[in-house]
Amino acid sequence: MRTVPVLTVLLLGLTACSHEPEPSAPPSDTPWQRLPDAPSARTEVAAAVSGTRIVVAGGYRADGGTVSTVEIFDTATGHWSAGPPLPVAVNHAMAAGVDGTVYVFGGYFGDGTPSAAAYRLTPSATAWQSVADLPEGRAAGTAAAVGGTVYVAAGIGPGKDALATTMLVYDTAADRWRTAPGPPTPREHLGGAATGGKVYTVAGRTAKDGNLAVVEAYDPAGGAWTRLPDLPTARGGLAATATCRGWVVAAGGEGQHTFPQVEAYDPAAGAWHALPPMPRPKHGLGLVTVGPLLYALPGGPEPGLHVAATTEALDAGPCGG
Repeated sequence: MRTVPVLTVLLLGLTACSHEPEPSAPPSDTPWQRLPDAPSARTEVAAAVSGTRIVVAGGYRADGGTVSTVEIFDTATGHWSAGPPLPVAVNHAMAAGVDGTVYVFGGYFGDGTPSAAAYRLTPSATAWQSVADLPEGRAAGTAAAVGGTVYVAAGIGPGKDALATTMLVYDTAADRWRTAPGPPTPREHLGGAATGGKVYTVAGRTAKDGNLAVVEAYDPAGGAWTRLPDLPTARGGLAATATCRGWVVAAGGEGQHTFPQVEAYDPAAGAWHALPPMPRPKHGLGLVTVGPLLYALPGGPEPGLHVAATTEALDAGPCGG
């Protein structure tokens, strides 16, 4: 395995810098459950699930520094613990879980350059292992797994400002990459998920058009993308995940404000509907599901460089329903 040096990092250009903590007074009358705060406040993190554990990796801290920090929330015990740090500090990375192993792909180095490095953390490991590099640097995209294959879609790369048009496809068993056509609508800061054997890319933004509502799905069996009904609330900086009942849930994001909206797509009905809004809206957050519970993890409580450690959960409905 490669050994990668830890880099000295600089701030990627974000605005509205603040070091103020998020107010902790819980809103009333919400079905969201407040859970223990993460040990550190961050934004632009990557998150994935390993069994009952949620791995939250990388991101920014309040002073704009890019971090290699990894923290793990055990949903069975309700406790956070420190995980092994990433070999390099990155923000805006992409993550996916496959059979208990968590993979982290790309992200920005502190100087704003997209990384092509990839790492995995197996359930019993005490350190991350390097896996095959991405074919090109990629950041601010999304990663989702169908079986043992991970699809890294959209985002920025390989240059600092270029919207990616190629999807990067990783075979975890062979430790090998190939490429496939990217989403018909190139964009960054989007959400993504996989369910029912398909990969979903949700909303996002571009420098030219601002926040988008477009949703597209990729079917690996046919190798084709399909346009789906738009997300009701156009937004970038959001996160998405699949629930155990096969829905795709989108939450958070930023524009003139952070978005509290949580919206779920039912592939069987071909329609979106609203779930209870987040009591503490965030962008650059982690969003995952474990069983029927939807977990909203650290992110930015206000647009730009703001950080929070808050963690909350919502019952997203029965599995298999």
